[in-house]
Amino acid sequence: MSSTNATGGQEAAPAKPEEQSQQPQQPPKPEEAEESKEPQHPSGLTLDERFALARSVGEECIQEAELRLLLEKHPQPIAYDGFEPSGRMHIAQGVLKAINVNKLTQCGVKFVFWVADWFAMLNNKMGGNLKKIKKVGAYMVEVWKAAGMNMDNVEFLWAQEEINKRPNDYWMLVMDIARRNSISRIKRCATIMGREENDDMPAAQILYPAMQCADIFFLKANICQLGMDQRKVNMLAREYMDNKDVKKKLGKHKPVILSHHMLMGLKKGQAKMSKSDPDSAIFMEDERGDVKRKIRKAYCPEREVKDNPCLDYCKHIVFPKLGKMLIKRPKHDDGDKTYNTYEELEADFITGDVHPSDLKPCLTDAINDILEPVRQHFKNNAQAKELLKQVKSFKVTR
Repeated sequence: MSSTNATGGQEAAPAKPEEQSQQPQQPPKPEEAEESKEPQHPSGLTLDERFALARSVGEECIQEAELRLLLEKHPQPIAYDGFEPSGRMHIAQGVLKAINVNKLTQCGVKFVFWVADWFAMLNNKMGGNLKKIKKVGAYMVEVWKAAGMNMDNVEFLWAQEEINKRPNDYWMLVMDIARRNSISRIKRCATIMGREENDDMPAAQILYPAMQCADIFFLKANICQLGMDQRKVNMLAREYMDNKDVKKKLGKHKPVILSHHMLMGLKKGQAKMSKSDPDSAIFMEDERGDVKRKIRKAYCPEREVKDNPCLDYCKHIVFPKLGKMLIKRPKHDDGDKTYNTYEELEADFITGDVHPSDLKPCLTDAINDILEPVRQHFKNNAQAKELLKQVKSFKVTR
């Protein structure tokens, strides 16, 4: 994978001896100094700052040079994420997504959420019941509003509605992608639906990857900002752009892939959370007692960082959201300690200065503080309260 320097610049070559002046350099005239400055971006951030902020969203970026060029040249790039309304929202989909969206909109990016109702039906979510799927989609939008997502440059588009507005554009894209790829290539994308390549899938789920690939071009997205589990279909979109006639029609620039981290499940050996296993994840409107119980039971091996979900929550949820973390250590000679970076906390955990019995209660407090506005929204807003009641009554189907 290619990587570029964050500044994207080169050091100037040293002046040749004959070029070196003995005269002291004069300061530039005011108008010259103004011209040499980088044009002011509406965000107030420099290009370097915007690139660093956007890049921090992704565990992986394909490609960094393309992301930087996009931020430099495009007045308002479009990032997209498609989500299936498939049940209650867990903390990664809620808090982590809000953090990432806020970073990108701060950089001047417009964020489009593709509410993938038809996709959820194809993937048999909510038993394929489209009415239930739409209810879940409305609930998810309410969660993000309460979780601190800045909605100024955010748009929610429902797949069924948008596709039906321009059906010829959409289905021509889907068919073109399908005819250019083999069944085996499409089946390699099965993991985007939470399936395995060798699963016995209905034909609808063969159609799904070609549709998801088409979404990117249908929405004119410049950035695919989805999880690492969606990488294969995003790469399919970049491969599609290798066709000369496609490039001529859609433009020369491939979509940038900015894949965020997949938060671990709370149990030992769970690479990611599962909605079908309620104790593997914290849900956005979990009560305080639920959070305490789940984290108390969570896997957290002493002095081990690898595959430790409690530290994973600290790194990707607590520090990005709160900026610091207080660890109360009643049995420690030095007493309580406030950590301003995750790296400091990790270092003390490795040495044993922070024990799992110190970490878990403080992680519980931090998560509960983060979730409290969401709880209050679903308790005090009548519409949100009714949506949650309905969603909780729905059976989650794989």
